[in-house]
Amino acid sequence: MKKIPLLFLACCSGILAVAGDTEAAEKRAFWLWALLGRLHPMIVHFPIALLFMALVLELLAWKKMPQLKPAITAVVIVASVSSILSVALGLLLANTGSYGSDVLPLHQWTGISTLILSLVSSWYYFAGRRNLAKVFLVASCLNVVVTGHLGAELTHGEDYLSELLPSKDEGEQPIAALSNFSLASMKGPLSEEQVQDLNLQVRTIFAHNCYSCHGAGKVKGQLRLDRKEFIFEGGEHGKVITPGNAANSELIRRVKLPRSDKESMPTKGKGLTKNEIAILELWIQQGAPWPTGPMKSLYRVAALQPRLPELPPASGIYTGSIDRFVNKYFAGKKIAWAKPVDDRTYIRRVYLDVIGLIPPADSVDAFMADKTNDKRERLVKRLLARNHDYAQHWSSFWNDLLRNDYTGTGYITGGRFNISSWLYNSLADNKPYNQFVKELVSPQPESQGFIRGIQWRGSINSSQSTEMQAAQNVSQVFLGLNLKCASCHDSFISDWKLEDAYAFANLFSDTLLEINKCDKPTGKMAGKRILYPELGNIDSGLNRKERLAQLADRLVQPKDGRLYRTLVNRVWAQLFGRGMVEPVDAMDNEPWSQDLLDWLAYDFVTKGYDIKDLLYQIMTSQTYQLPSVSVKEPEMLLAKDFQFRGMIRKRLSAEQFADAVSSSLIPLYGDSLVVFNVLPPTVKENLPFARASLIRNNPFLLALGRPSRETVTTSRSSQANLIQALELTNGFTFNEGMKRAAIKWKGVYPDPEPLVTALYRNMLGRTPSKDEKTVAVKALGPKPDTGQVQDLIWAMTVHPEFQLIY
Repeated sequence: MKKIPLLFLACCSGILAVAGDTEAAEKRAFWLWALLGRLHPMIVHFPIALLFMALVLELLAWKKMPQLKPAITAVVIVASVSSILSVALGLLLANTGSYGSDVLPLHQWTGISTLILSLVSSWYYFAGRRNLAKVFLVASCLNVVVTGHLGAELTHGEDYLSELLPSKDEGEQPIAALSNFSLASMKGPLSEEQVQDLNLQVRTIFAHNCYSCHGAGKVKGQLRLDRKEFIFEGGEHGKVITPGNAANSELIRRVKLPRSDKESMPTKGKGLTKNEIAILELWIQQGAPWPTGPMKSLYRVAALQPRLPELPPASGIYTGSIDRFVNKYFAGKKIAWAKPVDDRTYIRRVYLDVIGLIPPADSVDAFMADKTNDKRERLVKRLLARNHDYAQHWSSFWNDLLRNDYTGTGYITGGRFNISSWLYNSLADNKPYNQFVKELVSPQPESQGFIRGIQWRGSINSSQSTEMQAAQNVSQVFLGLNLKCASCHDSFISDWKLEDAYAFANLFSDTLLEINKCDKPTGKMAGKRILYPELGNIDSGLNRKERLAQLADRLVQPKDGRLYRTLVNRVWAQLFGRGMVEPVDAMDNEPWSQDLLDWLAYDFVTKGYDIKDLLYQIMTSQTYQLPSVSVKEPEMLLAKDFQFRGMIRKRLSAEQFADAVSSSLIPLYGDSLVVFNVLPPTVKENLPFARASLIRNNPFLLALGRPSRETVTTSRSSQANLIQALELTNGFTFNEGMKRAAIKWKGVYPDPEPLVTALYRNMLGRTPSKDEKTVAVKALGPKPDTGQVQDLIWAMTVHPEFQLIY
């Protein structure tokens, strides 16, 4: 395609965005924003260099070199002109991104003041008033130092200088469990609680620094540091600790040696920090105490039992249960509630979240014209009642989780079974979640594909057996628990052991599995037991079918709070772009609101395991109606200090994007590509067009993020990438669709103005602004050909307002 009109449209749109507000800028500058983050710092360095060059030349001129005076004037003038470009790009960049930092306004104003000072300096040089010019030149240089420092804080963080100071112990982290009492005060006998806390810190230090060589998996020098008796026994060179005498302990001598010493420990990686060594010295000095009862886990272990926290009081408009908990959270974090999104944003967000489609323009108009107070609640109810649309959208979410696809490894050879018809009916009927889980764990013939897994062809490792797949998948999907490490060896990231994984896998097996450690047979067998004994025992004398029925009953009990917290957290993450617990498969991690998570899970069980009711409750809350927010880097979503402020702005999923194009422009797929053979007969008469969720996977959907589903996928990345850009630019499926759409729309609207208006209405649910129409009509020309219409349509599909959920 010819992209010249598109480039013109994008540039003009970006320039117009500068004059608008932040949201408008994000929606319009849909090409420039990706370049600004790189261009701005490079261009900024040019005026900085010129200003300091002028200052150096001025100093030389002061040394009786008058011939430099014209050069100084020229350099300052050029610096001033380039400063204008720097400030302009900086303002545009600020309007197209979200920094979430108080430093940004200071950086902007110091940059603008530098521009003003350099312009004044230029004027005085030009006017020949050199003394005043020198004053303003020095002021410009000092100001630019401050501006540069603030810019670096935005880019690298506010501690980007202090973290490089030599006085800072590299890698040193605070010891959380010792925050309740000081090291200096711990000289007398310790209480049992203090022994637990101190022991936990010692074992954590050993686990992070020593277990790779001196743990159960590997024992160098006959020394193990993972259990009390082994630590006191020592290794081949004798004892490593002398209880009550840290200074005479070999362990302390070794960890204090310079890293260059061949006897220094640990032998690899960084040495221990001063804080960590102090903890070990304290522990040994106290006699190396060890708890008498059960030891605290090295890792956070979330409670299994359900919990009903007290509902915080209502405040103002925040009367709903979710809003009360969030209001309490905001108050604790000193976060102010933002104004709810407008009707246009809300209806599009709800349509996409409930049924996966963009709202028709007429529906948007009617919703905005409705002045009743409960229109948002009624909208959510209407959409949730569209059972087939709901099932067609949410089948993508569950297909990812249950690794169910319509083609791929195992289907041809009979090593994999499809559950599509069962899943579609379960969603359309809004089957209670406890029954949904029971039918997957203790399957009917239609739902057995999840438990049966994939029977891989050829040789496989022991952790890929169908029984171990079942153990891994059930624990991951329903309990937010990663057993993959523990199915090969004792886990390094949790307390789960190899024997636990095999005992759970044996529940899905007709025979007892021999334990394999790192794919090597051990000659040992595990029993048959559930991961959480608190849920009840499994009768090992039952046959496989009876065991699975018993397991299903145990898992779906109301007292299995973890099962329902995991589901609530997954739904929350689907709607908000991040779970209360993140990652969603690590439910032992700390949520940003334990009370809200516990309350929602408890309420979900009380109200009959109704997923649609859960969706209604969330979507009608003031919390769901908060404006979307963005983060500078995806890694910030995993940060321990993450603070919830609203929905994370997200990109349409592969299926949502394909369906948005199909419903607003032209169907991308024909009905012949829908997998009717594995779906209920009722689907054919309830399908508005060939929806992407019901199409076999293909390069276009794969490029846009749909997984192959050979493994469980519990979240998709919302970040754009190069493969997506190439597919949208040159991919066959998409560009052939754009050609057909251009022919169709040019035939209906041969004149540019009606065409632009119709496209905006269909794709964005609104009419174009005056500026948008002017730019688009000018790009099309008075008599656009098919190629020009195709370029405009293509530009509209990559517009942030079309691609993003705000």
